[in-house]
Amino acid sequence: MASTKLAAIALLFLSCLVLLVSVSSAANSTTGLKVGFYRKSCPPAEAIVQKYVNKFVFRNPGFAAGLIRLHFHDCFVRGCDASVLLDGANSEKQSIPNRGSLRGFEIIDAAKAELEIQCPGIVSCADILAFAARDSAWRVGDIFYEVPAGRRDGNESNTLDPLLNLPPPFFNATQLRDNFARKGLTLDEMVTLSGAHSIGIAHCTSFNGRLYPTVDPTLDPNYAVFLRNICPAPVANATGPPSVNPTVNQDTITPKRLDNLYYELLKQKKGLFTSDQVLMTSTLTSKIVLKNAQNSPVWAKKFAAAMVKMGKIDVLTGTQGEIRENCRLVN
Repeated sequence: MASTKLAAIALLFLSCLVLLVSVSSAANSTTGLKVGFYRKSCPPAEAIVQKYVNKFVFRNPGFAAGLIRLHFHDCFVRGCDASVLLDGANSEKQSIPNRGSLRGFEIIDAAKAELEIQCPGIVSCADILAFAARDSAWRVGDIFYEVPAGRRDGNESNTLDPLLNLPPPFFNATQLRDNFARKGLTLDEMVTLSGAHSIGIAHCTSFNGRLYPTVDPTLDPNYAVFLRNICPAPVANATGPPSVNPTVNQDTITPKRLDNLYYELLKQKKGLFTSDQVLMTSTLTSKIVLKNAQNSPVWAKKFAAAMVKMGKIDVLTGTQGEIRENCRLVN
């Protein structure tokens, strides 16, 4: 597991390095985004995206978590420009935080294919992804919000960028606060958006450091035993990725439901990642966790508002970027 440790060290170094880089997104460019953007140019746009989200999520609810995560990984890297969808040996898809763990690309592809037939060259991949994330939240959490649209697609995707911008699972509360602040998001919005971890799965290698060689004291002992029974101990002096890397549900109560029970798990010391449990153990964020745990409707409303705000990070509009014909390739 030496390679995994080296990757973690590299990720920590690069995450700290980004503090030296001017990447503040406090003044996000949202000119040109509006609800109902395609009402005249492509009336069925949102319905077409919703159709494919419903189709795939009905078969596998895990796709909802995948699409919400895909939107997050897109917006935090170069802004919400669909750069995460681009293929290539040096693309964001091949970066350590993304490689082998992102899902939902086929849903975006299916929606885009029909949209190119119905409204060729009109609907951006970035907007399709924003719609798909919203439809996923509605499908598995009854959380609905209007999506301001008008994003355009970027034409760059770099393997290094996710390492410099995405918060790794070992971040503490201060690091998480600062990471989200650079994208123009508040501390409350950071804790609220973390509730997306109430759905989806995680590979053992993303939290094995909490299990081996000793159990993290902030982790419930019985939960640790449960996780150890699924996740094998790292192999000493390993020279490559593990041959077996099981997955576990991020939420043990309602794993297929986007809800505020995620915060109840944090109260029980059952947050899966360090970056989850630290929200409860840190005085910086614990009160927000308790408030989100107490009131489901209020948390859902905040989650919707935070998703809308996140969807406006450093967007391309007007004549910037392009409208891709294929979401995996620049024109």
